[in-house]
Amino acid sequence: MIVRQLEYLAALGREGHFGRAAAACHVTQPTLSAGIRRLEDVLGVPIVRRAHRYEGLTPEGERVLEWALRVLADVDGLYGEVGAMRHGLSGRLRIGAVPTSLSSVPLLTTALVARHPGVRVTVRSLNSMQIERGLQSFELDVGLTYLDSEPLSGVRGLPLYRERYVLLTRADGPLGDRDTVRWREAAELPLVLLTEDMQNRRIVNGIFREAGTEPRPTVETNSISTQYGHVRDGAWSAVMAAAWLHLLAVPAGMAAIPLVEPATTRSIGLVWLDREPEPLLTRALLDVVRDLDVEAALEPATA
Repeated sequence: MIVRQLEYLAALGREGHFGRAAAACHVTQPTLSAGIRRLEDVLGVPIVRRAHRYEGLTPEGERVLEWALRVLADVDGLYGEVGAMRHGLSGRLRIGAVPTSLSSVPLLTTALVARHPGVRVTVRSLNSMQIERGLQSFELDVGLTYLDSEPLSGVRGLPLYRERYVLLTRADGPLGDRDTVRWREAAELPLVLLTEDMQNRRIVNGIFREAGTEPRPTVETNSISTQYGHVRDGAWSAVMAAAWLHLLAVPAGMAAIPLVEPATTRSIGLVWLDREPEPLLTRALLDVVRDLDVEAALEPATA
């Protein structure tokens, strides 16, 4: 019975509202409230700060919630292990990926599902901070993010490829016929860049500073496809992760030119919680990925 009560607490922590938490658990609000009160009785501590409405968890409740999420993840892992022994690997793998890495995700998921047809996958585009929170709250199984720039804490990592940078610009523009472009030159163009909350933008800003300059973008967005569209339809240029060209390619009328001075890269890889045992689906993905050469698959785009 305590597992169900922990599920009630996890839902309340996630939803921040008794009614929504009850709906998420498919029970009535009085049932959920009574279950959490029983959990308080068992543990001998107050978990919820109560008034006329839900006001959050007590300090003890916050700690209990941390344990509840961990226990529920282990229970899911138990069912998954036993089920895999009898029926083969199944279940849903939840991946959070920084936007600049999304072009590599199909390489991983295609190989995983080919080996384990019973596995389903959910991929969410998130920034690095959201990935860290998702892993810590057990709402994500693995993340795909930067390993050597603002690295996440409490995780293990597996490098996949080096992120390289290109200037995406119109072929008939002032630099469109160049073999390489210096970062200082790129800073003088009308640019569309990712927004400051994106780790890629913070990396790009740092490289511009290393080159002794600072970009002054006229358009900022959290969407890579929006960057792409502005270059295609307007007079803008964009600094982009070259791996995206694995998906989008370079259309007629546009050029993707390597950025140099400095010619720098960042490591992109998988991250997952540093805990034992590793969840079964996470292990399955890692086993598949270790047989892949993601760098080589992206090489036409990142070279």
